[in-house]
Amino acid sequence: MGSIPDTAPVVRVFIAGGSYAGLSTAVNLLDLGDGLSPRMAREEYTHHPSVPKVNFQITIADERDGYYHLIGSPLALAESEYAKKAWVQFQDLPALQVPNVQFVQGSVSSVDCDAKTATVVDSITKEPATHQYDYFVTATGLRRVWPVVPQSLTRKQYLLEVEAQIKALDGAKDGILIVGGGAVGIEMAAELKHVKPHLKVTLAHSRDKLLSSEPLPDECKDKALDLVKETGVDVLMSHRLASSTKVESPDGSSRYEVEFTNGHKMTASAVVMALSKSISTASYLPSSATDSEGLVKIVPNMSFDPSTPNATSHFCAGDVAKWSGIKRCGAAMHGGHLVANNIHQLVLQQVAQHQPKFQELPEIPPMIGLAVGKNAVAYGPDEGVISGPEVMQAYFRDDLGWGICWDWMQLGGRKSEAKA
Repeated sequence: MGSIPDTAPVVRVFIAGGSYAGLSTAVNLLDLGDGLSPRMAREEYTHHPSVPKVNFQITIADERDGYYHLIGSPLALAESEYAKKAWVQFQDLPALQVPNVQFVQGSVSSVDCDAKTATVVDSITKEPATHQYDYFVTATGLRRVWPVVPQSLTRKQYLLEVEAQIKALDGAKDGILIVGGGAVGIEMAAELKHVKPHLKVTLAHSRDKLLSSEPLPDECKDKALDLVKETGVDVLMSHRLASSTKVESPDGSSRYEVEFTNGHKMTASAVVMALSKSISTASYLPSSATDSEGLVKIVPNMSFDPSTPNATSHFCAGDVAKWSGIKRCGAAMHGGHLVANNIHQLVLQQVAQHQPKFQELPEIPPMIGLAVGKNAVAYGPDEGVISGPEVMQAYFRDDLGWGICWDWMQLGGRKSEAKA
């Protein structure tokens, strides 16, 4: 990063959440503050001649001590080496090791939109601290349960958590049952079978189509089923779980006696529930900012709905935003870029009487990319349903998209500087 002149306006930005949307907001703000085009921009950004740079003072609060590649969870819970790669401590993100970025490990407990203050409870000391801000960004996403995502808050504890899971799965002589044929269940079953082909893996889904809760064409759902079967996973359609009872064996091992509502019974060494409903994390916001499900109400420029005080100084990106489309990390990162752009435009309006040019989020049609073993299936309104190893390479490479996200946000450091 270049140096910021003393005359540059100082703007405090508080970002709640250090995942895709939060980090994307931060890195793009750093670019804009340094007089560069934001790294995710498709076109050159025109800076105001009288405000070439802005001193963005960024605070990022997160319960975890690092950036966790959420969409890599199915592989992280099956392979130790990948698990180590999937969680990077914030102190090890080169792009954000700059004086004007501060990380706080803790939970945001409340936000006073009128006073522009956020209270954070420290994860270690449990002491609350109040932070003042000029702009607030909600990017805490949705709370997902184990084993959809690890529950640990530190990388050290996370590695112990996944090692215990991997060890338990390795010893699953009676096989593993994955319950839930949504995206998480599909990817988890396929990755397990791909990484540990010796294991018997069964995927059970209560409906007659996989991905039944998603507004996707049947062709996409049917292709997903075909690819799951190709990996060697046994698939039980129209099987709703009735009971799962743990039974101890004389040799000290345990297994589960499983029964479905259609009367079918089976035995498994482990039963993995992959059908939990995700819950909003935005309970710290005033009720005026959220809908009945806790999702944050936003307008197209991604600021809060006008019913909240100082709405234009508060933004939301990522899964916790109330907006159309299937929740995806790509949409979260894109949203962070737009938020950074629009905050910068508001700063220019305030200090240079600039007429802001906001970037707006359009309505997002249903689209998905799903990794299934060595293959992937994807659907979008333009390309329709596509699948195969080449789709896997394009959408996920060989690391479930870790490198794609890292490179797009340039977390290893910005690849190009502004031209002289």
